[in-house]
Amino acid sequence: MVSTKTVVAAALLASTSNAFVAPNVGSVRSTTTSLNAIRRGGRGPRGPVRKTEYKPPMNAEIKYDEVRVNVATKDGKDEPLGILSKADALAKAKELGGLDLILINDNSDPPVCKIVDYSKYRYAQEKKRKEKAKNSKATEIKEVKMSYKIGDHDYTVRLKAATKFIKQGNRVKATVQFRGREIQHDKLGFELLDRLADDLEDLANMEGKPRREGRTIGAILSPTPEVVKAINDAKRQREKDKKKAKAESLAKRDADIAAGVVAADKEEEKIIGGVLDGIDLDDDDDFDDDDDMDASLDELLGSSKATDDLFA
Repeated sequence: MVSTKTVVAAALLASTSNAFVAPNVGSVRSTTTSLNAIRRGGRGPRGPVRKTEYKPPMNAEIKYDEVRVNVATKDGKDEPLGILSKADALAKAKELGGLDLILINDNSDPPVCKIVDYSKYRYAQEKKRKEKAKNSKATEIKEVKMSYKIGDHDYTVRLKAATKFIKQGNRVKATVQFRGREIQHDKLGFELLDRLADDLEDLANMEGKPRREGRTIGAILSPTPEVVKAINDAKRQREKDKKKAKAESLAKRDADIAAGVVAADKEEEKIIGGVLDGIDLDDDDDFDDDDDMDASLDELLGSSKATDDLFA
């Protein structure tokens, strides 16, 4: 007779064997490959991403039948040629020295094209882009940190620093810091930020209201439009002064070169004049010497028809 323990053990063994499933080798390999790819940082491109340069449609790439054509002049301005057909515009570009017909604006009616050398056009556009990026440089955010129980002297120092940053065209983040249970006095922090905004009302405006972030209270102060305009005017004036100084330097250099050429010409004329002064072109002594030599030969050889014919 089979005991109850034996039956239970057999049932457990059967259920365990049925529940066992052999592992899928393929899934294990794919999982391992995915983990390795993640460790390597994925299978994306390595190195810097290359940016594709935008090249405007030009010459045969232009798909419009009629275009409004401008031509670039030597002084950098555009001279309008009117509305031309695509064939006439290409012929005009070829006539002007093998230039390119570049599509400038395809949103107008008719589209606007420009006759110019593409390399020069590309250089001018890149120069404008860099100049625009330089002038529209993003303003920095400077930070001024204070305590809600700051003294008058320290507050004056923070106020001067904020004023300096604002006059440079930067935004200022004023932060009031709290430690431990000091955060229960957050009302004093809001009052301190309002005081700072009032002291800077002629130079800056507060962006929104002060906000509490954890154990700090902060507010952003940005320059007023008048301050921004004054900064831009001063920047443009410096650029003008720089260009003017450069032009004056070039003009002075050209003047010095011209003066040096004139001085060299005068020195050369002086040297040539001195050499010519040492030469007497009206001197007849050479002719007298020739006559004396003829007379000496006559005395030595005598005067005869043979000798006369010999030295004739």
